[in-house]
Amino acid sequence: MPKVLRNTLLSFRDLLATAGPFVFLTLLLLGVAYWFLDPTPPRKVVLATGVEQGAYAEFGKRYAEYLKGYGIQVEVRTTHGAAENLKLLRDPNSGVDIAFTQGGAGESRKNAEANALADEDLNSLGSLFFEPVWLFYREDSVQRLLKGVPLTSLAQLQGWKVDVGARGSGAPNLMRKMLEANRIDQASMTVSREEQTDAVVKFLAGDIDAIVFASAPEALMVQMLLQTPGVKLFDFAQADAYSRRFAFLTPVTLPRGVVDLAGDVPPNDVRLIAPTATLVARDDLHPALIQLFVQAAAKIHSPAGWFQRKGDFPNARGTERPLAPEAQRFYTGGAPLLQRYLPFWLANLIDRMWVVLVSIVAILIPMSRVVPPLYQFRIRSRIFRWYGQLRAVEDGQGVRPNDELRTELDKIESRVGNVTVPLSYADELYSLRSHINMVRRRLDEAGQDPTG
Repeated sequence: MPKVLRNTLLSFRDLLATAGPFVFLTLLLLGVAYWFLDPTPPRKVVLATGVEQGAYAEFGKRYAEYLKGYGIQVEVRTTHGAAENLKLLRDPNSGVDIAFTQGGAGESRKNAEANALADEDLNSLGSLFFEPVWLFYREDSVQRLLKGVPLTSLAQLQGWKVDVGARGSGAPNLMRKMLEANRIDQASMTVSREEQTDAVVKFLAGDIDAIVFASAPEALMVQMLLQTPGVKLFDFAQADAYSRRFAFLTPVTLPRGVVDLAGDVPPNDVRLIAPTATLVARDDLHPALIQLFVQAAAKIHSPAGWFQRKGDFPNARGTERPLAPEAQRFYTGGAPLLQRYLPFWLANLIDRMWVVLVSIVAILIPMSRVVPPLYQFRIRSRIFRWYGQLRAVEDGQGVRPNDELRTELDKIESRVGNVTVPLSYADELYSLRSHINMVRRRLDEAGQDPTG
């Protein structure tokens, strides 16, 4: 090995040996911080939506497509609706991480205390869109059951065959609350809870007089029934009163002609009541995933719609559950700045780790001042340790035989010749060699055996 290369490697070894503990401590602190903060999100998340061809299912596909662009696989799990989604979220063994829910849909008289306790582990990601209560009824049922009197109140539904939505959807609980508010016993009606498609088929066939949905207008069944001849949409004339009684309801208006301008559908404004759809996540969902879901919500739900203007949704208002801190951060300041310029994984890593990195640097900077003195001591000790033996030879004059001292001095000089130090410390090595020669001259000048 060339001498220059050998000297370089030895110098690097000395530096590594000196700074090694410092580097190890740095890596250890970073490792602990990485493990504690867990900045890398899981690559898969389970999203509970709703029935096939429903609004939740359609929106779920859009969320999955959005997160796919960031390398996150979203498993869309279809359910019966908001009530079942909440049940899945409350069950830690269900595998569901996040779900669409509906205001008021999860409230029931059974297991209220247990549900309230389970809800402590759930956080809202904000309000997404209005889900009006769509009460469709047949015109011929009005003629047959009400003798042509217009249907203007839920109290008039007594004696009707009404499907209030499948078990697990949000509509049954909403309808129950409204009927109780009108002092209507469900026993006075023929209530069914069919699957959505089966209920619509029976409704169109005349086997059911009215059918209830609680869904966004994007739902295909809603779109179809709004334009079906012989089918009318109930006008909630008491919409404001319902919203005062139930905090989770908002009065909204379906504008005239919004469904079909050319066909003037509907022919007049229709007053409706609407709970708000929200995204609810378990509190152990990774913050980076919450950030991505809220960003997706801003892209998917911000355009103008039948019941909102552009930019009205998503928002942090009207949530029944505490807002997730990461969602609150988004609504306050928007998407993290670094995500606008860096890949998601890198921006998230820095965003999650920067506080810890600053703290670690603040701790290590004072400690790093110890490294240069230690390096200097390590190099100089390689030279100074020979001075002890050289002093022993010098002190041996007149006590030990000269030949013995010269032999020992030769050994010292030979070993010192193999000592390698960086050029910046070469002066001290040459000084050691000159001191060896000085002791040798003294021995030569003595010219006699110290013992003789």
